[in-house]
Amino acid sequence: MSQQHINTLPVIDLAAASGTPAQRAALHADLLYATTEVGFFHLVGHGVTEAETSRLTEAMHAFFALPDADRLAISNLKSPQFRGYTRIGAERTGGRSDWRDQLDIGTELPEHRPGPGEPAYWWLEGPNQWPERLPELRTAALHWIDRLDQVAARLLRELLTAIGARPDFYDTAFAGHPAHHLKLVRYPGSAPDGGGQGVGTHKDYGFLTLLLTDRVPGLQVEMPDGGFLDVPPKPGAFVVNLGELLEVATDGYLKATNHRVVSPPGARERYSVPFFYNPRLDAHIAPLEFPHAHTAPGATEDPANPLFAEFGENELKGYRRAHPEVAERYYAHA
Repeated sequence: MSQQHINTLPVIDLAAASGTPAQRAALHADLLYATTEVGFFHLVGHGVTEAETSRLTEAMHAFFALPDADRLAISNLKSPQFRGYTRIGAERTGGRSDWRDQLDIGTELPEHRPGPGEPAYWWLEGPNQWPERLPELRTAALHWIDRLDQVAARLLRELLTAIGARPDFYDTAFAGHPAHHLKLVRYPGSAPDGGGQGVGTHKDYGFLTLLLTDRVPGLQVEMPDGGFLDVPPKPGAFVVNLGELLEVATDGYLKATNHRVVSPPGARERYSVPFFYNPRLDAHIAPLEFPHAHTAPGATEDPANPLFAEFGENELKGYRRAHPEVAERYYAHA
C-alpha cells in the first residue's frame, strides 16, 4: 500500500505581481518551485471577492437541491458539446465510474457543427444547458468563467516570466474563443459498494486548473514515491494545478501531477468547482522557448494517452473517454 502524506501545498500570492521588484522576484521564485517540484499550489491574492464566490456557490447548492427531473431535463446526453448534467456514476476515469454528479459548462457560443473537412472537435463549441428554474445560475457561472479567465491569464504570464520565457508567448493560443470549461461538482458521500473513487487518478489536459473547494477534504495529490498528499481546504484560496499541455510544451520542466478525490465518508457531501483554463480548440501548442529548456527532463510518455498538437483533439479525446454514452450518441462515426 502506498504511503500517505499529510502536508501543505505551497502558497502563492498573486497580488505580489503588482508589488515591488523584490516582491515580484519572490513571487517568481515561489512559482518556479511550486510548478517544477510539486505541480500544485494554493493561490491567494487573486482578487475574486467573497460576494462573487457566494453567488456561485449558492446557485450551485440550489441546483443540486432541484428535483431529479429538473436536473435530468438538462442531461448532457442531449448535448454534443458534453454540456449539462451528468448523473451520479455516469462519468468515468481510468475506466471506472466516478461517484459524483456534476453540471458541465463552457464558453457560451452558437453551435459549430463541423462542415466537410473540418475536425470533429468543432462540435464542442456551442451553447450550454441551463435549468429553467434557476436563472441566477447562468449569470453566476458565466461571470465566474470571465473572472477566472482574467486570474488565470495573469497567473500564466507570471509563470512564464518565472521560467524566463516571454510572458505573451501563448497569447495567440487564447485569442478569440478559448475553450474554457467549468464544472459544478457534488460528491454525495461513499458509493453503496463502499468504493472510495470520487474521481479517479488523472492529470488535467489543458494549461491551468483553478479549483474552488468547500471545507470538506478529499483532494489528494500523488507524490514522487507513489503516495498521496492530502490537500487540506484553505478558505479564500484556489487550488491550482498544471495541465499536460504545459508539461509537454516545456518538455517536462513544468509538472502536470496526478491527483484524485476520495469520497467523503458516509452520506457527507462535498462540493467543488474546477475551472479549466484552456486555449482555442484549433490552437497549436508550440514548444515553449525558455533558457532552461536544455535541462528539461522530458515529458511523461503514456502510450495510452497520446497528446495531439491541436488542443481540440485532446479535449475531444478526454470527453469521449469520460462520457462514453454521449460519445456514442454524437461521435460514433467521427
